[in-house]
Amino acid sequence: MHVEILTIFPGYFESPLRESLLGRAIEAGRITVTVTDLRSFAQDRHHKVDDEPYGGGAGMVMMAPVVAAAIEARRDAGGERAWTVFLTPEGRRLEHSFAAALAARPRLLLVCGRYEGIDERVRELGLFDEEISLGDFVLPGGEAAALALTETVTRLVPGVVGAAESLENESFLDHRLDYPHYTRPRVFRGVGVPEALLSGDHARITRWRAARALERTRERRPDLLERRPPEPGEGDD
Repeated sequence: MHVEILTIFPGYFESPLRESLLGRAIEAGRITVTVTDLRSFAQDRHHKVDDEPYGGGAGMVMMAPVVAAAIEARRDAGGERAWTVFLTPEGRRLEHSFAAALAARPRLLLVCGRYEGIDERVRELGLFDEEISLGDFVLPGGEAAALALTETVTRLVPGVVGAAESLENESFLDHRLDYPHYTRPRVFRGVGVPEALLSGDHARITRWRAARALERTRERRPDLLERRPPEPGEGDD
């Protein structure tokens, strides 16, 4: 899989792309990530990417000629057309199933907005295939969202996460949150590990984890359960 990010702040991504799971996946060649400076597509000698909004108002707007030129130049640069995504609070909220569908695409082109947004004509011309939001809040720009999307999607690429079981049992995959996790020491500040996890009974451990995951979801994200059919025997210890 190849991910390309269009941004006016390419330095934002330098450290994250070298660290942890994402950095190892890039180093191993399982994925590639390219960061391209939108300013390189500006048409003037000052590399201007924004201007004052028509109609007045606070802030600046990213210019359609710059964004359109960048998308059109990079979208087909790798041979196979990239799926072009605009990171915006107006977009579809990112969820696990949605991320899995994106992970199946060989190329993603992520467009980061800044300032008051991007000239609406980029949308009107159909240059975005998808618009994605992390949630109902506003960030200074799309860079944090692009990084979050890149990490979310690339970890679903086969071979990026070492143990397949880590993906099979994680939060949101089954419209529920994850179960609690424990490791050594067995007792910490007077709080012990639940006895079920020490029993060595794998069936009992599985039931305990399913019950705790369901309990946690009911307490913290009951909305997830509205989309999830109950399983036979779920909730038993």
